[in-house]
Amino acid sequence: MGVLNVTPDSFSDGGRFLDHEAAVGHGVAMADEGAAIVDVGGESTRPGSDQVTVEEELSRVLPVIKRLAAEVASVDVPISIDTRKPEVARAALDAGAVVVNDVSGAREPGMLEVVAGSDAGLVLMHMLGEPKTMQVEPRYDDVVRQVHDYLAGRLQAAEAAGIDRDRLAVDPGLGFGKTYEDNLELMRNVEAFAGLGVPVVVGPSRKSFIGTALGDAPVEGRLEGTIGAAAWMAGRGAHVVRVHEVGPVVRALRVVDAIRGSR
Repeated sequence: MGVLNVTPDSFSDGGRFLDHEAAVGHGVAMADEGAAIVDVGGESTRPGSDQVTVEEELSRVLPVIKRLAAEVASVDVPISIDTRKPEVARAALDAGAVVVNDVSGAREPGMLEVVAGSDAGLVLMHMLGEPKTMQVEPRYDDVVRQVHDYLAGRLQAAEAAGIDRDRLAVDPGLGFGKTYEDNLELMRNVEAFAGLGVPVVVGPSRKSFIGTALGDAPVEGRLEGTIGAAAWMAGRGAHVVRVHEVGPVVRALRVVDAIRGSR
């Protein structure tokens, strides 16, 4: 899953693809590099970030989704919308997106109903609180068990809303309300989430815990760490890896698949 942030303030690539032409070009390039999904987001969810209005988010993502849906259709790469807002999800699906990637686990009233009324897939992620406050002293008694149980509950809620299980995926939410050690523990035990019976999405790309593991490496120096985390989790049950640098990670995961004897 290639990350396409159409935002001015995302922690890693804010401002790079705010121009619609640049965003579309980058999305097509990620598809060419081997992305299986292009994930478009119009609101930063970095720690400490504020929400933007529905209107602002729509103005950022809709022109890009419409163009991308046409541009990448020839190589059969689906578009996902990274949003917490049901209004944005509905408009994005109408514009050509086929997956909703919701970092809040579809907690916003109306989100489950929007997805249930479509044929779209839904990624349910765990986040402790909101982006504004999620990194303010996050605490768990057992981070793997608590995140697992939360995701199991969100899967039940989605199915109760009428969303078939084969349209659902889960994401333990690396970096979203977790300490450095919490993130390592979730990655060590990623197979626990595969046990939920739906695809597991993981997003280690350029996160601060990667920088910490590399001796406080800056964002631009975290590619190798991202590849290491992606390869580890792909070898232990993760199905989708959400990253910024698609080409290098795709090549690394092809080797992981070759070693595992799978495609």
